[in-house]
Amino acid sequence: MPELPEVETTRQGLLVALEGQVLQDVEVRVPALRFPLPADMATRLAGRTVTGIDRRAKYMLVALDDGQVLLIHLGMSGRMRVFAAGADRPPLEKHDHVIFQTDSGAEIRFNDTRRFGAMDLMAADEINSHPLLRDLGPEPLGNEFSGPVLAARLEGRRTPIKAALLDQKVVAGLGNIYVCEALYHANLSPRRSAHTVQGVRAERLVQAIRDVLRQAIAAGGSSLRDFRHADGELGYFQHHFAVYGRESEPCPRCAATQKATGCIRRLVQSGRSTFYCSRWQR
Repeated sequence: MPELPEVETTRQGLLVALEGQVLQDVEVRVPALRFPLPADMATRLAGRTVTGIDRRAKYMLVALDDGQVLLIHLGMSGRMRVFAAGADRPPLEKHDHVIFQTDSGAEIRFNDTRRFGAMDLMAADEINSHPLLRDLGPEPLGNEFSGPVLAARLEGRRTPIKAALLDQKVVAGLGNIYVCEALYHANLSPRRSAHTVQGVRAERLVQAIRDVLRQAIAAGGSSLRDFRHADGELGYFQHHFAVYGRESEPCPRCAATQKATGCIRRLVQSGRSTFYCSRWQR
C-alpha cells in the first residue's frame, strides 16, 4: 500500500501537472471504488480550475476554484499516471477508472487494480468533519507533532508501540514500512509497550519518524508492489531500507561494527510483518 512518502511524491507530481489548469473533461468509468463515487462527480468537476493540492495523512485534497475539494485515496494499488499534452498515450486499461483531461491537453488517469482507493467531493469547510479525516491524529511532518504530543497520545496504552503507531488516531499517515524503519532508528523494540515511550524515548522516536519520512520523500518514495510516481517512474527508497524486508541480514549498525551478522529478525504483529534488529532495539 502506498504510504505517506509515496502519497506525498504523487501529490507533488500532480501539483506540477494540475495546478492552475482547468479540468476540461472528466470521465468516470465505474460507479464505485472502495466506496460509491458521487453520482454527479464528472459534472461537478468539469470546467473547474485546480487551485492547489494538499495532503492529509494518506489522502490528497485537490482544491477547486468554486470551493469544492476532491479527496483522493490511492488505496492498496491506486496510482495516478500523467500524460503531457502531445505525449504518446497507451490505450486505456481495464482498471483506468477515472480520466481527467485538462485545457492544456494533458491527461491524468487514476488506475486501481484492486479498487480499494477512494474519491469524494466536499466543500472546503467540511474537510475537518469528513468521516475519513475527522479522527486523524497529527501530521508527523507538521509543527504540531512533537515528543510531548506523542507521549501524551501513548500514555496508558498497553499495546506494542508498533501497533500504536499504525493507529491513525495516534499519528496520521504512518504505515508498516516506515514504522519499522523509524523504530530501528529510534532504537526501540516493536514489542515495547507503547505507554513506556515517554520523555527522551518519545523525542527520539519523533525525530526518527521525521527523518525516515523526509528521506523517503526526497528519494521519491518506495516502489513496493504496484506503486508508481505520477510520471510513471518507480520510486527507489527501498534500496535504503535499514531493516524492512531484510530478515537474517545485518542491519547498518551491526554491519559497520562487525559485531553481529544476521541480526535482523522478522515477527508477525496484527497480521503484518515486522522487521527489527535483535541487537540494537530494546
